[in-house]
Parts: sequence; C-alpha cells; structure tokens
Amino acid sequence: MAGQARRLFAEEFVKGLPALVRSVVGRARRRLDEPAEREIAMRWRDLNALLLERAPAWHRRLVAALREALLHGVSASRTGVDPRAPATLQTMSLVDDESIELEIMVSRLALAVMDRASWEFSDLRARVASLEGRAELETSDLLRAHVLAKLVVDAWLGAGLTQGDWSDLQSVLHEEFAELVEIAYHEANRWLVERHVLPEVDLRPLIRRHRGDTPLPVSGLDLGPQSRFGAGDGAPGAFVASRPGSLAAPQGYVGEETRMMTRAAALPRSADHVEAVLGRLNRLVGRHVPGFLASTRPRALSPSLGRAIETAQASIRQRLTPETGRGELGRASVPVMLDELHQRKQVLKRAAATPEERATIEIVALLFQSILTEERIPAAVRVWFARLQMPVLRVAVGEPDFFATVDHPARRLIDRMGSCVMGFDSAGGGGADADAALEKEIKRIVQVVEAYPDTGRRVFQTVLTEFERFLEHYFRHEHLASKKGVSLAQQVEQRETLAIQYTIELRKMLNEVPVQDGVRQFLFQVWADVLATTAVRHGAGSEPTRTMKRAAADLIWSASAKVTREERAEVIRRLPALLKSLREGMATAGLDNAAQDAHIRQLNDALAAAFTAKAAAIPPDRLQAMMERLETLEELLPDASDAAIDEAMVLDLSGHESEDLAVVTEGGSMPSQAMLAWARELQVGSWYMLDFRGRSEPVQLAWQGLRRQLSLFVGASGRCVLFQQQRLAAFLQAGLLLPAQDEALTVRATRSALAKLDVDASVLDG
Repeated sequence: MAGQARRLFAEEFVKGLPALVRSVVGRARRRLDEPAEREIAMRWRDLNALLLERAPAWHRRLVAALREALLHGVSASRTGVDPRAPATLQTMSLVDDESIELEIMVSRLALAVMDRASWEFSDLRARVASLEGRAELETSDLLRAHVLAKLVVDAWLGAGLTQGDWSDLQSVLHEEFAELVEIAYHEANRWLVERHVLPEVDLRPLIRRHRGDTPLPVSGLDLGPQSRFGAGDGAPGAFVASRPGSLAAPQGYVGEETRMMTRAAALPRSADHVEAVLGRLNRLVGRHVPGFLASTRPRALSPSLGRAIETAQASIRQRLTPETGRGELGRASVPVMLDELHQRKQVLKRAAATPEERATIEIVALLFQSILTEERIPAAVRVWFARLQMPVLRVAVGEPDFFATVDHPARRLIDRMGSCVMGFDSAGGGGADADAALEKEIKRIVQVVEAYPDTGRRVFQTVLTEFERFLEHYFRHEHLASKKGVSLAQQVEQRETLAIQYTIELRKMLNEVPVQDGVRQFLFQVWADVLATTAVRHGAGSEPTRTMKRAAADLIWSASAKVTREERAEVIRRLPALLKSLREGMATAGLDNAAQDAHIRQLNDALAAAFTAKAAAIPPDRLQAMMERLETLEELLPDASDAAIDEAMVLDLSGHESEDLAVVTEGGSMPSQAMLAWARELQVGSWYMLDFRGRSEPVQLAWQGLRRQLSLFVGASGRCVLFQQQRLAAFLQAGLLLPAQDEALTVRATRSALAKLDVDASVLDG
C-alpha cells in the first residue's frame, strides 16, 4: 500500500506537469512585453526561444526520471556515492563551485516546496512510515522534497537548459512546483485516509528528545524548553533552551554542534514571497479596474494629474525647513500626517483622468500610510520618506511594473534606506534617532529625486547606486564604532589573502627545483605568512619585505648541496644573518619562541644534509632565475578572487581581540547550503539581533570583505564582531543571528494595503 501511495503521488505529479510547463513558458513569453534594458530584453528573448525548443525535452526527461525511480527504487535518484558510507582518502575530494551552485538550486526549490506543503508532507510521511513499520522515511525517498527537486533540476540541465536560465525563472518555477507537489501530497493523503490509514495523525512519535530529558506533556503544544520536533522535511520547528535558536544544551551535549532547522532560523522571505504578494495585489486590483493589468509598458501621465502632483510636492517642500530637515511636517503627529495624506489623496484622485490613475493613487497612498506609521523609522527620517510619496506616485503611474516586479529601483531604494534606519528602538539598544551622516545622505537622495521628476526609473537607480557606495564609505571612514574594526578586518583579510597568494606562487616556483621537503614546507606554511604580514605592515616594495624575500632565497641556496670547501665556508659566513632574519620574520608573524625553535631545528637538519652533499644541487642559472623571480613576486601573484579564507584562519585571529573587537571562532549549528547562500547575500547596513557570549544586542552589518568571506557587525555599544562566512551561516542556522526585519519595508506596506483593500476595494474607484 505504501508503494501504491508513492505511485499515486508520482502519477498526480506527472498529471500536472504539462500545465506547469505551459505556465513556465507562458511566464517567459509575457516577460517579453515588459519594459527592460536592451541586454535584459535580449536575454529574455533568447530564453523564450530556448524554452520553446527545450521544454518538451525537460518534460520527457522528468517523467522518465520519475518512472525510473519508481521501477528501480530510490537509488535512481541518488548520486553514485552513498553519503552514509564512512569517508576514506579514496572517497574524499574537493567540491567544485558548479556542484555547490547545483546543490543550492536544489535546496532552494525544496525549501520553496516545503514552505507551502510541509503539513501535507508531515501527514503523508507519518502514514507511509507506519505502513512500512519504520520510524522515518529514507533520506532518499521519492516523497521527500529534496529528492524530487534533484530530479527536477537534473532533468532541466539534461535538457540543455542552464543554471542561469533557471535563475531567471526561479520565482515561477518555485511557485508552480510548490503548488503541484502540495496537490500530489494531498491526493496521496486522501487515498490513504479512504483506506483508513491513520485518519488522525498523531505527531507525538515524531517528537525527539535529547538524552536524559524527561518526557514532557504534548497537550496544547507545550513541548517544554528542551524538546523538539524531528528535523526532517517540514518539521514544525525546534525549541532549544530558553529561546529559539539558543545553543544552550542539556548535560552530555555541551559543545556539540547539531543541525537545528528552527522556525527562528528560517530563511528570510524570498523573491518568491514578494512576487506572490505583488501578484495577489495585481489580481485584486485587476478585478475592480480591468485596465490596471492591461500592460506593464510605460504610459503617459495625464496633464491634470501631473500638475496636481507638482502642486502637492511643492506644498510638502514648503512645510520643511531646508537647513535642518526637521520642519513642521517632522514635528506633526502621526494622526495629523495621516489626515493630510488622506486630503492630498482626494485632491489627486479628482485630478486623475482614468480609473487606472485613481487606483494607482489609492494604492500608493496606502503604501505610504503603512510606511509613515512604521514606529521603527526615526521621526526625523520619516519626513524624508514622506517626501518620496509624490516621486513614487509619478513613477507608479508612468511605469506600471512598479507593482509587478520585485526589483524596481524605486522599491529597492525605499527598502535599502528602511533596512538601515529600522534597527531597534532605544529600549532595544539601537537608538531612536538615525545617525546624522546617514540622515544627511537620505535627505540628499530625496532632494535629488525631487530635482528630476521626469526621469523616473533612471534617477531611482542612480541614487540607489550612490546610496550603496555611501554605505561602504560611511562604515569605513565615518562611523565611529565601526571604522577601527573595519580597518583591522581589512588588514587581516589582506594578510591572509596575500599569504594564500604567496603560497600558490612559491609552489609554482619550487615545483621543479630540488628543494628538501623540510625547507619546502617551511616556505609554504610559515614564510608565505611572514612575507604577507611584512607586506601589509610595510608595503610590498619596502626594504623589510625585500629582506624577507632575500632570506627565502638564501635559505633555498643554503639547503642545496654544498660540494666544495668554498661553498661550505660561504654558508657558514651567511648563517648568522640568515638565522636572525628567519627569527625576526617568524616573530613578525606572531610565532612564539618555542615554535621558532622547532622550525629552526628542522632547518638545521636540512643544512646538515646540504653539508654532507645528501641534498640535491640547484644549477646556478636556475637559482639566479629564482632569485630574480622572488624580487618581483608581487607582479606574479594570482588573482585575489581565487583565494579562499577558511575557518581555520579565523582561529588565528583571536589574538587581535580587544574590548572593541570580538572574533567569532565557535558556536552555531552546521549550516545548510541555503544558509551559506543567505550568508553571502546579507546587505551592508541591515540590522540583526546577535546572541553571542552571553550577550544579546542589536548589531548592524558594517563591512563585507573579498567575496564576502569575512563580515563585520557593529553593535550600539560600539563592539565590533567579526565572522568568517561559514561561522556566519552557522549562527544564522542556529537562530543566534536574527534579522530585524523578516520582510522588506515595501513588502510589509503592500501586505498592509492588501488587508485594507480586502475589506473595502471600492476605494479604488472613488
């Protein structure tokens, strides 16, 4: 019966595939009608042609893969290596970037599916497991979202479509597959219930407890502080210690890092969620104003409405004091501001020439009503958000895709400014007033937008780019608490990146040179870091750096075979200066005396072998060429973008800790690929709540390094906290770093507008 349920699930899934494929192709075709830059329009045209050609093959491959999985078991949907098998030197290898990106695609699709269908899956999982007499489904079971997502993505790539094509259509693919899988789960559940298989699913067997925990009551979902649902697909969440995401664990688990897929650590609302909110808004408005969805192409503003917008904008500007930005409107209470907003809206509606313009005026007014009543926006900054209403209204009327796309620059600008000022109120430690420099920049941006009323999208995109540049400069040079930490983090990153680069280049140089292993390892493991540290402190072309390079060359020469009396005498003559340089270099890199002595002993053995002619000789011409190459080593260094800063490096950074800088070297949970992707997407200026070393405080992301491998957060108290990418993802996974906003400011405002329109949509017509 369990097998029949799987077949029914697969049949329902296959039954809905043709409509799904048509929907994906149709969405791609409709994007051709949307206004876009030439390069983007060309890409969509090419993708549309490719989909028409390859979509049938994708459909056939996916159906065949499902049939193969059903006929030959779940192994058909798995890779060749069993992840449960013990790792050996033969099975371990580096994972290439393409495989990581592929896994991210699969994980994101699976998360989108489970976000919608988790409860249907939980019921189906319980019923199938009970039929098969097991506690849990296999991790590679076809019913699991991750396994199904892998089949979907493999079929996509096998049909000749690319990861880039998938990214362009990701939102619709996630939406369509989530709906189809939910239907398939539901039908399988219905079929089993009709056959009296667990008509009422009892979730208590799915509750897993740590060792030593006493049983806790389940009634009323009172799970207690130290029990959690199973971490399988769709598990409702985890509750650990006194708050979600805390790493405090019962005795016996202290220090153990476990994967905790918690609600507190859930991924942020994705672009799919935003598109769903915008889609619902468009459908609702389209039912009352049919012409609202007629086209997303730019359209002209009626002259009467254009004049009314200019009058309203001039009135708003007059009520502000330009010198301070804190005028009458800034001192006005929220009810007064809302009343003025309503009166201005009515005047604009009377000036509108079409139902579409009136509906747009109403929606924009509702959006700004929500924004202006957001308590976490400081009062001084709320004034400047209010002044954006008329420019945004002009864009929304002229560019209907403002309501249809997630990446319109006007929407993104409001969201970015909001994420920077919507930290935490004074009770939370974030401060109620925005920083003066940040407030000044927001004021400048609004005034630039006001100065170019007819530029539309382009002016919003321009000031958005400028705002991003401002944030980078602001935290590095103007923010009192973060600039010290940023300076140190940059030095650390530069040192580690140079050390990796020096190691790569030294390996190339010594690849065909007969150098003893002890000397070779010393150069790679120790001296590359010495060169990097010296270059960061004194400059790549400085005399101290040249001295360290000469020491490397002397060491290589000294460790080669010395077959004549003159050569041995020359080694003895150079040895004191060489040893002095080696010790100074190692001290510069932070090695203590004991570590220095150990390295010197190993090098002495190499020199002794050279004196007895047991070492290989280096031809003079090759040695000279190597000396010259060392002198110009920086010119040969590989691209810094290839350097990867791993977590082992961060352990060495704890020596840089001070009262103002903390380096995170432990804590968190094993992150998923989706969490790693999220860690790479965090934006400078955004606020979070950090739980670290017994302290819970609001922090702002102030700096991200090369390829976002290092991230620096600054708290309201002035303390800076430095994360390496893997550890940052671990804290996100465990809920020890929580975003201040679970969704963007404009998305929250859109949902608020939807709630009001659901109650009374007639306001769109009035």
